[in-house]
Amino acid sequence: MPASGVQRRELLYENPLASPSDISDWIAEGQPVTSFPQGRLRLENGMDPKAGQAANYLFWCPQVFPADIAVSWIFRPLREPGLAMFWFCAAGRKGEDLFDPALAKRTGEYRQYHSGDINAYHASYFRRKNPDERHFQTCNLRKSHGFHLVCSGGDPIASVQDVAEDYRIEVVKYGARIQFLVNDLLVYDWTDDGGTYGPVLGEGRIGLRQMAPLIAEYSDLKVWKVVAE
Repeated sequence: MPASGVQRRELLYENPLASPSDISDWIAEGQPVTSFPQGRLRLENGMDPKAGQAANYLFWCPQVFPADIAVSWIFRPLREPGLAMFWFCAAGRKGEDLFDPALAKRTGEYRQYHSGDINAYHASYFRRKNPDERHFQTCNLRKSHGFHLVCSGGDPIASVQDVAEDYRIEVVKYGARIQFLVNDLLVYDWTDDGGTYGPVLGEGRIGLRQMAPLIAEYSDLKVWKVVAE
């Protein structure tokens, strides 16, 4: 269910995330542990959660995508607590590629991403890290540079003990408009005014982030170019 007024026209990237060869060119920042016991990418932290932010990580797809995209993947949480994030339109603040050597080194600590030298949108979901998050579960959208919470919606994903199905997550960005959906349920629909927190973000990279000690699985990642109907 892409945003009203747009449609998917061109499949840009498809990855089953089913075996080590599928992620051989992905780029890790921090220390994720990857495995495929169920034939899909399982992510967990390689450092002790007591290390705090140092135990968290980002796992980047190697491809640069245009500004207007629809991205979907299958998500299944296996162990709480923790938090999952999806990063998109990620690039240097001056338009550099995310991996330009001129940018500061990143090692998975959150501040390096929201208040460092990159811009991005980042959608957080399955937020089961802190007690207040577990008591009132939401999916959040933030815009960086800066730690700007721009939109929230109720999280329909069950806690691990109650998970009975996989969840298809979908993020659609078309122009200034961003939608977040879970199993075709629209969680939020936000339009960036291009001024309050800086210009609307464009071309960039996408990535998966987890906060320790979450363990979750991912599969069937697809990215489409989005154009007007």
